[in-house]
Amino acid sequence: MRVLVTGAAGSIGRVVATGLTDRGHEVVGFDVLPAPDGYDGPWHTGDCADIDAVMAVFAEAGPIDGVVHLAGIPTESSLPDALTSHVVTTGALLDAMVAHDVGRIVYASSNHAVGRTPRPTDPDQLIGVDTPPRPDTSYGVAKVAAEALLRLHVDRHGIDAVSCRIGSFTEYPENVRALSTWLSPDDSVRMVEAALTTPAPGFAILYGISANTRAWWDLEPGHALGYDPQDDAEEFATQVQPSEHDGADAEHVGGPYAGPRFERPALDR
Repeated sequence: MRVLVTGAAGSIGRVVATGLTDRGHEVVGFDVLPAPDGYDGPWHTGDCADIDAVMAVFAEAGPIDGVVHLAGIPTESSLPDALTSHVVTTGALLDAMVAHDVGRIVYASSNHAVGRTPRPTDPDQLIGVDTPPRPDTSYGVAKVAAEALLRLHVDRHGIDAVSCRIGSFTEYPENVRALSTWLSPDDSVRMVEAALTTPAPGFAILYGISANTRAWWDLEPGHALGYDPQDDAEEFATQVQPSEHDGADAEHVGGPYAGPRFERPALDR
């Protein structure tokens, strides 16, 4: 497939762009930053929130089979900034997809779309994709809104959209919560490729975590789309140091985002 990857200079973007290339896909990078050192594929520098810039990329890049939308502010911000970063960018890409007859988008959503959901205390009780949206921050609100925009375009234009609610993407799990929420670099590539290539998903959601022994989220919706994670955070459990925040961070699935450390006005003045 020929795939446009937004946010291709970011931490997960670099991993996904390289991984998809290694798996035989042709990647077209798009980011506000220049191409990272060592990247030798097609590259476009611009802002995904600028519809003219997005349309120009689609026109200049040539035929695109699918879009992987990883661009965006990766943490909490003001509500206007979050909506621009996650919803306006998604809308611009969807408009360009419709204009250029591109039928597949994979979206980097977040566990924070359901972050205020209480953590299951029964290890056999997992949070499914049918859990009602319950964002924990303006970041989470924007991810919920972006998923709704994807759903609208699936229904209105017949595209396929897979929303990947990513947990904790790091090289290794960095805290106790991440033993449940970790997404390994290798599994991030497996996840994105499955979402790109699964036949006719319509609108679908999967939880973007590895095959963690302590997982809080149900991986079966991902399995149904062909996502077969191979890594487990438990391999690193003995290396993770306990923290005074572990108890509070485990009360809700969004961890610290659901707590007072991330409380702020929606509109910073």
